[in-house]
Amino acid sequence: PLPSSPLQDIRNTVGNIPMEWYQDFPHIGYDLEGKKIYKPIRNKDELDLFLEKMENPDYWRTVQDKMTGADIKLTDEQVDLVHRLQKGQFGDVNFNPYEPAVDFFTHEVMIHPVTNRPADKRSFIPSLIEKEKVSKLVHAIKMGWIKPRKPKDDTPTYYDLWAHEDPNSILGRHKMHVPAPKMKLPGHEESYNPPPEYLLSEEEKLAWEQQEPAERKLNFVPQQYRCLRAVPAYSRFIHERFERCLDLYLCPRQRKMRVNVDPEDLIPKLPKPRDLQPFPTTQALIYRGHTSLVRCLSVSPGGQWLVSGSDDGTVRFWEVCTARCMKTLPVGGVVKSVAWNPNPTVCLVAVCVEQSVLLVNPCLGDKLLYGATDQVLESYVAPEEERVQPVQWVTATLEEHSKGIRLVVQHSKAVKQVTWHGKGDYFASVVSDNSNMQVLIHQTSKRWSQNPFRKSKGLVQCVLFHPIRPYFFVATQRYVRVYNLLKQELTKKLMTNCKWVSSMAIHPGGDNIICGSYDSKLAWFDLDLSTRPYQLLRHHKKALRSVAFHKHYPLFASGSDDGTVIVCHGMVYNDLLQNPLLVPVKVLKGHVTTLDLGVLDVLFHPTQPWVFSSGADGTVRLYT
Repeated sequence: PLPSSPLQDIRNTVGNIPMEWYQDFPHIGYDLEGKKIYKPIRNKDELDLFLEKMENPDYWRTVQDKMTGADIKLTDEQVDLVHRLQKGQFGDVNFNPYEPAVDFFTHEVMIHPVTNRPADKRSFIPSLIEKEKVSKLVHAIKMGWIKPRKPKDDTPTYYDLWAHEDPNSILGRHKMHVPAPKMKLPGHEESYNPPPEYLLSEEEKLAWEQQEPAERKLNFVPQQYRCLRAVPAYSRFIHERFERCLDLYLCPRQRKMRVNVDPEDLIPKLPKPRDLQPFPTTQALIYRGHTSLVRCLSVSPGGQWLVSGSDDGTVRFWEVCTARCMKTLPVGGVVKSVAWNPNPTVCLVAVCVEQSVLLVNPCLGDKLLYGATDQVLESYVAPEEERVQPVQWVTATLEEHSKGIRLVVQHSKAVKQVTWHGKGDYFASVVSDNSNMQVLIHQTSKRWSQNPFRKSKGLVQCVLFHPIRPYFFVATQRYVRVYNLLKQELTKKLMTNCKWVSSMAIHPGGDNIICGSYDSKLAWFDLDLSTRPYQLLRHHKKALRSVAFHKHYPLFASGSDDGTVIVCHGMVYNDLLQNPLLVPVKVLKGHVTTLDLGVLDVLFHPTQPWVFSSGADGTVRLYT
């Protein structure tokens, strides 16, 4: 029914359409007369809604009609309906869902049938079609085309889950499963009436109580009862069951696959030492004469003469083949280093004594040779202006000249090493000092010295000239720095991985160096390969004092405080892709350890595969 006044009738006639279409319009649809129904003046914002919620008691039953935009207050019946629908009940109050069902079709018995058609003839005559089908089936059974059904076997079938699996594949966890170990079965000590030897005495009981639970042999005390009825409940039952459960599910049991490795395969395949001959094997000569430790050795470029310096304040010159001492030169101090000039046309030996380097002409061998050496030294003409030098070059006095000393290079501090350049004109000296004056390079022909380094890079242990290229090696305690003398710059810094470097030697090819250290390691560096050692050899038991390369044979040797010299075969191949082959071939013994010092210097003969070693026992030994 239509409402009585037209004011109240704002029924929207737009039909069932989405009301969003009217979003941007001021009206929301049309009433029955076709006039626009306008939206309320303004939309309520959050604040208005909040105020209304607080002040309007009917706010909870007010809903907005989307069709008209007006707020409608629900009546009590409508609110009830909403409540019922929310609870999942029927909308109609009076509807009873549990009324008994009425069977409309048969609850009243009719006197007339529903239909009154007479029965068909086919309903009481046997069917011809069925007869034909049956005869066909009978024929098929006779011919054996249709087999009777087998009776069903009701026994359940089980099948092997893993039957069709490759037995060799280690598949899944069932192969790796290790059953939990069984619990130990109770023995005599767990009996309620154990033999007397299983019962604990008082002392044993006290000792058992003082032990840690993990250390006890038994985790209970055996007890004796007169009969089985008198045995109480086991107090540790739950505890033991619980521990067993922990064992079962917390102890990882896994089958470890053992790799069968032949131990022979782990050892590197090294050639046999006898295939690597020649190398020194036996002690041939002992050069006796020094009364204190022999610190240093050097051999003449021809290999005929040997020079040794000792703590007894003398330098001795020996003939190599006969071990005869040709000359003894007292120098009045401990000799730290000797170096024979490598130039075969010059007969000159540099000797470090305390704060000076003596240049000695030993006057051995060819008279023309050492005569020419003296002439070269005497033909020096001093420059017009005096140059400032870190050292002083002093010509020897007549008395010193008669001993063989030709020049004295006086340093400010004690000198500990001297080494010649391969051409034989320059030599370098190392001073025991902390400043930048540790390393000095001297030129004999011009009697001129210079300090190549502006600042100190640590305690210098030893220095070396490269045999072929203009490189200079400086070994500090932990590093070996390689400097280019032409460009005057640092080329490489080698990390020795040692605590304290004692000595170094360079391969005659110039691409490999070895460093000995006081923590009994020998580091072989391949300069083209890396700045870290190619190999660290730990053959010696004690500190290494000296290392040396042979000029022609692929041999290097190291001398140590354990009194041995170890000779190794160190083959460097011309093929750059092939790594050097390092094989220790011989341990040479002979030196007696004195004052915890063993072999102090090792040196190879320039042409023969012989090695010289000097020791703290005051002897020099030749191994051939």
